[in-house]
Amino acid sequence: MEKRSELYRGKAKTVYTTDDPGLLVLEFRNDTSAFDGEKVEQLDRKGMVNNKFNNFIMAKLEQQGIRTQLVEVLSDNETVVKKLDMIPVECVVRNYAAGSLVRRLGVEEGTALDPVTFELFLKNDALHDPMINESHAVAFGWATAEQLTEMKSLTLQINSILKQLFADGGMLLVDFKLEFGVDADGNIVLGDEFSPDGCRLWDAETRKKLDKDRFRQGLGGVVEAYEEVAARLGVEL
Repeated sequence: MEKRSELYRGKAKTVYTTDDPGLLVLEFRNDTSAFDGEKVEQLDRKGMVNNKFNNFIMAKLEQQGIRTQLVEVLSDNETVVKKLDMIPVECVVRNYAAGSLVRRLGVEEGTALDPVTFELFLKNDALHDPMINESHAVAFGWATAEQLTEMKSLTLQINSILKQLFADGGMLLVDFKLEFGVDADGNIVLGDEFSPDGCRLWDAETRKKLDKDRFRQGLGGVVEAYEEVAARLGVEL
């Protein structure tokens, strides 16, 4: 397989085409951004850590029967993935109140949510990823009702798997976002990434933040926190 031209450049990852039309290369960069790109920094080792972390999580999910776009690790910062027709709707699960939920509803950060909440957001940086509902997604053609049903089911399955995985490492999985796409056979497949960039993780005892909130809130030690999470889970860096 030969890596070819740049297809898409996001805030922290770059996607490249290959000589196989069904495969892409996902490059994890050291770029770190928050607040829709208003705060941007380069953090050494971050791309490598997120790449290996993502591959570890995706492999764990594959073992539990969840389809992912993972194919193989190419290098410290690159992974070969299946090409998907991405659905522009982000699925968000919240096990504890944090972030925008606290700001929107005025609830106390850290409140346990039972049952967990499930939300949909339109993936659109220009509009700041607005919250939407199923009717919006179907009416505007962003996803079908059947796709949304399966995406919700898969997201909640993934939440159950990962909550236990992080609990075994002494951590709380506070919330996370997932993106899905459709493969060549019409299957709904987990795409994009799962890393501390796209979820909130707290130490179960101290509630020390071990995720991208360290960058958003200027707490420092961002990559060191990511590495701590990886070490607790047994990810080889």
